[in-house]
Amino acid sequence: MDILLLAKALLLGLVEGMTEFLPISSTGHLIVIGDLINFQNDGKVFEVVIQLGAILAIVWEYRARFLRVACGLGRDRLANRFVLNLFIAFLPAAIMGMLFIKPIKAHFFNAISVATALIVGGLIILWVERRDNHVRVRTVDEMRPLDALKVGLAQVLALIPGTSRSGSTIIGGIAFGLSRQAATEFSFFLAVPVMFAATFYDIYKHYELFSSANVAVIGVGFVAAFFSAFVAVRGLIRFVSGHNYVPFAWYRIAFGLFILLSWQFGWIDWVVQ
Repeated sequence: MDILLLAKALLLGLVEGMTEFLPISSTGHLIVIGDLINFQNDGKVFEVVIQLGAILAIVWEYRARFLRVACGLGRDRLANRFVLNLFIAFLPAAIMGMLFIKPIKAHFFNAISVATALIVGGLIILWVERRDNHVRVRTVDEMRPLDALKVGLAQVLALIPGTSRSGSTIIGGIAFGLSRQAATEFSFFLAVPVMFAATFYDIYKHYELFSSANVAVIGVGFVAAFFSAFVAVRGLIRFVSGHNYVPFAWYRIAFGLFILLSWQFGWIDWVVQ
C-alpha cells in the first residue's frame, strides 16, 4: 500500500471538507494543492467521492430540519416553500452547467484562473461587506421565491473555479437583503441538491473509472472530507453570529496573489491549460 498516496488523499479530503462551505472555493483549493503535491490518483473519481463526503456532513448536521421538511411536504406551508425555494435556486446553475461545463473545464480548471477568480471574489466580498446592506430577510423561512432566484443566479458565477459556490451564494444573499445567518444557512441547504446532482451526474458519466484498486485512497479522502466539513460548518455558523466575511476576503486575495507571483517568478511550476 502506498502510504504517501494515502497521505495525499487524507490532505485533499481535509481540504475539500474545510473549504467546501467556506467562501474560499473548494474546487480552486483542490486544483492548486493537487498541483503542489502532484496527486496522481484518478482525480475525477476521487473528487466526486470526497465531495459526496462533504455533502453528507451537511445532511447529518441538519438532519432534523430535512426530516421535518420531508414529513411536512404537502401539508406544511413553510416546508413547501422551503423546497420550492431550493428548487428555484438550484435551476440557474444546473441549466448553465449543462450548457457550458465542458468549455469551462477546458479553459478555467488551472491554478492561474483560480488565482484570478480568488482575487476578484475577494474584492467583491470586501465591497459587499463594507456597503450599507439593508436586511429584509432574517431567517431562511422568511425567504420568498424571488429571493431564492436571486441567490440561484449568483450561484451561476461559481461555475468558474476559484469563485466559490458558497461564496457566491452567501455574499449574493447578503447583497440581496438576506442576513448573514440566513444567507449562510440557505447556502448550506442549497449545497445538498446542487452537489448531489453534480456528484451523481459525474458518477454516471465516469462509473467505469471506479475500481477496487482505488478503494483505500477514496475511502480515506471520503472520511476526511466528511469530518472536516462537519467541523467547518459548525465553526462557520458560530463565526458569522458575531463577525463578517472580510477575513475570508483578505485570505482569498493573499492566496490568489501568492499563486500569481509564484507563477510569474517561476517559484512553482503551475499547470496552465
